[in-house]
Amino acid sequence: MSTPVNPQLVSENIHDLQDRLARLSPDRDVRIVAVTKGFGVDAPRAALAAGITMIGENYAQELVAKHEELSSEERERIEWHFLGRLQRNKVRSLVSIVSVWQSVDRVELIDEIARRAPGAKVMIQLNLSEEPQKGGAPLSEGAALVAHARDLGLDVVGLMGVGTAGDAADSSVAFGTLVALAEELGLPERSIGMSDDLEVAVGQGSTMVRVGTGLFGARAPRTGV
Repeated sequence: MSTPVNPQLVSENIHDLQDRLARLSPDRDVRIVAVTKGFGVDAPRAALAAGITMIGENYAQELVAKHEELSSEERERIEWHFLGRLQRNKVRSLVSIVSVWQSVDRVELIDEIARRAPGAKVMIQLNLSEEPQKGGAPLSEGAALVAHARDLGLDVVGLMGVGTAGDAADSSVAFGTLVALAEELGLPERSIGMSDDLEVAVGQGSTMVRVGTGLFGARAPRTGV
């Protein structure tokens, strides 16, 4: 069962976050990806109503289900960002829905997206904390993955990474490394920072933050895909 949301509270949270980001980064626009995993279709609807069009999802089945519940007008406005660890066999079901694939982290996945969605916008996800349970390629493989995706005609728009939970200092260093690599490779987007570490990420050069609980509240425990 999905967690219900309060649209008015979501709107207030979004406006508060926008103000906070403007204060943290007065000279650079930092955009919000509203992460709706664990919530029903009322979450992306509430975000859209508050002016947020970039919506992030971590699970293929949840994304498809929400997309199918949206009206045609809502579908036209929304820009779905896929954020979670992705199996190759899920790509086919998502190609007509996903606008940006943020969690691309291996050659096989690049090959499948290029075959199913030629020219698609992708980000290469790097495992900044080196925690095995988290997705992302090692930093040392980032440049090669970007080159491979570009060679296959994909539109590589940036890099994505997840910081170390509860360790702001470690995350700051890792975020800085990701931003430096993005600059070296000529990539404009740096998707770093979530509800708990966005200040550190913005300080290091984030261009978009991925926020769920900070907008929609706590999620119910996940019991299935």
